[in-house]
Amino acid sequence: MPNATVIGLGKSGNAAARLLKRQGWQVTISDRGASDTLQSQQQELIAEGIDVRLGDNFDPELVQPDLIVVSPGVPWDVPSLAKAQSMNIETIGEMELAWRALSYAPWVAITGTNGKTTTTALTAAIFQKAGYHAPAFGNIGYAACEVALLDQKIDWAIAEISSYQIESSLSITPGIAIWTTFTPDHLSRHKTLENYFNIKASLLNQSKQQIFNGDDPYLRNIGQQQTYPIQENACWTSVTGKSELIGNPAFGAYIEEAWAIVQGEKIVRADALRMPGAHNLQNLLMSVAAAHFAGIDKDAIAQAVAEFPGVPHRLERICTWQGIEFINDSKATNYDAAEVGLVAVEAPVILIAGGEPKIGEDQAWLNAIQSKAAFVLLIGEAAPTFGKRLEEIGYSNYEDVGTMERAVARSTTLAKQYSAKVVLLSPACASFDQYQNFEQRGDHFRQLCLEQCSE
Repeated sequence: MPNATVIGLGKSGNAAARLLKRQGWQVTISDRGASDTLQSQQQELIAEGIDVRLGDNFDPELVQPDLIVVSPGVPWDVPSLAKAQSMNIETIGEMELAWRALSYAPWVAITGTNGKTTTTALTAAIFQKAGYHAPAFGNIGYAACEVALLDQKIDWAIAEISSYQIESSLSITPGIAIWTTFTPDHLSRHKTLENYFNIKASLLNQSKQQIFNGDDPYLRNIGQQQTYPIQENACWTSVTGKSELIGNPAFGAYIEEAWAIVQGEKIVRADALRMPGAHNLQNLLMSVAAAHFAGIDKDAIAQAVAEFPGVPHRLERICTWQGIEFINDSKATNYDAAEVGLVAVEAPVILIAGGEPKIGEDQAWLNAIQSKAAFVLLIGEAAPTFGKRLEEIGYSNYEDVGTMERAVARSTTLAKQYSAKVVLLSPACASFDQYQNFEQRGDHFRQLCLEQCSE
């Protein structure tokens, strides 16, 4: 029996291990952690015949597996994986393993710095409304290998794929690939902007139908200069009309006279989407274009768009208290996403920001704070740095409150004081200093807001 090692316990690693086990592999999971949560998962997996080694520093020379599967959160260039590859041990990501099991179905793959989750969720909603078994997975919904474990075969795979997952999944060939946005992010892992771009580009290069956000400055510049090999049938999008399209207009998607139009055909009214923010019109266009290229009927598209409720943790309206609206934008884990969140809501805003800081360009975000935020409440590790940056631009209406509990409690007083219409959690940071992930952070914010709104 061939043996496989999965690096990293958790949702993706567990699903990969179970899929390998079902495929006839002898499976071991290795994880450096040893928390109570991991120990609980360990007992479940051992009962299924999967060996789990906690507190383990994986060494391929000692184990010598036939296959290594890496969870998305594990850096692709750690010494143990580099050593495994030098030993010619096949090393792949969890998404690649899922592709091998699911490649019988066509894929819509969505990547980009921001906008992935909303575009993925809306695309899946449209395909499902059309009657397809088309689960969303990857960084949303299921882990990729969980879909491969489903009893029912899928008709379409709707995959949100991060740069971490692309770099370890070399053979994925989507039927349709969408590139939502491109701005500096994850540079602590990818080192240079060029590396980060090339990883994203590799997914689009292997797709049969490319869809690009033609309003994204970086992607637009690449398209205009033709410094990147773009297919002749690539679909470029623009929310500002046909005249702004680049590439071949015959394949383009744009908004004109309040309609989303693809390849010259009116598909759905743009105002059918209930989500706030001009950026969501771009997400709408890309999803509608993907559905159109997949041959989905206009009526199904229109119905799905009209019914789409939005995405948890992305400009999610929680509740209203004494005329003040509480909005959860916990998924805004970098400056660009946080800027988009601020611009999308009604001023004046009480902004809650902070967490584990990321490398990136913050000027546009700071400009949005100056124009939209009446007061900023800072939490987490980034609070001192953010406070200093605010001082540097002459913005003094901020406090370092440390925790989410203090931020929400303080926000109500400040909202009344400054006649603010919105309390917005849009952190511009990762969550790992205080939470396991951005979902847990957003859930905590939601819970605190609902308690406030019930008073």
